Amino acid sequence: MPHAITADGTRIAYQVRGSGAPLVLLAGQANSHHWWDAVRSDFHPARSTITLDHRGTGDSDKPERPYSTEEFADDVAAVLDDLGIGRADVYGTSMGGRVAQWVAIRHPHRVRRLVLGCTSPGVRGVAAGEAVRTALADPDPAAVERTLLDLMYTPGWRAAHPGPYAVLGDPAMPGHARRRHRLASARHDTWDALPRVTAPTLVVHGTDDLFNPTENAHLLAGRIPDARTHLVRGGRHAYFEEFRAETSPLVLDFLTAGP
Repeated sequence: MPHAITADGTRIAYQVRGSGAPLVLLAGQANSHHWWDAVRSDFHPARSTITLDHRGTGDSDKPERPYSTEEFADDVAAVLDDLGIGRADVYGTSMGGRVAQWVAIRHPHRVRRLVLGCTSPGVRGVAAGEAVRTALADPDPAAVERTLLDLMYTPGWRAAHPGPYAVLGDPAMPGHARRRHRLASARHDTWDALPRVTAPTLVVHGTDDLFNPTENAHLLAGRIPDARTHLVRGGRHAYFEEFRAETSPLVLDFLTAGP
């Protein structure tokens, strides 16, 4: 397993699959690269895919200190440096979309095209409703898992796809790292910086996403110059998996549409 070494000495594990122009895929909060297992091959006809284990997850180091989405973005740049890649397309979903925003803001020369899925500008975005927050705070882990599954997928899709599900978090993640991921995502705030994004941007969101309300797609598109928006009818938080037949070609078309 190759690793990039960041400026602070943290080892970031990464994975490269396929061939072609590089596409970086960024996973959600408290998840490793396995978040993308079900769909990454959809991009391989036209792109190589690069995933990484966020610090605190998978085979990356798990330092016991605060994390931030800005730091996660710098970790992405370190991976590109290690691969000798100057510029790549970047597609992030959920917290990975928050990280992708900072990659485009802090390292604009590294991002050719940007796709932001089921994500938010952060503290000035629209938060999940009280009922969702209460359900996710249940002390029973099984109850929380049931809530997460309902937020991620429609009941009909789950009935036809009984799992296992790769988007429920890295099961081997230590508690300190899980808490730091949660705080990093909760403190994310790109509102003032989003107008500095120069990469052509596509914002994708499910219309039935209660985990990260759909209003955030419009907020992001309103802050990023010339951003396009695509709403996935009936999609919940894991639209990219359940509605892959719609959204994977959509993303590939966007990535291949321009220079």
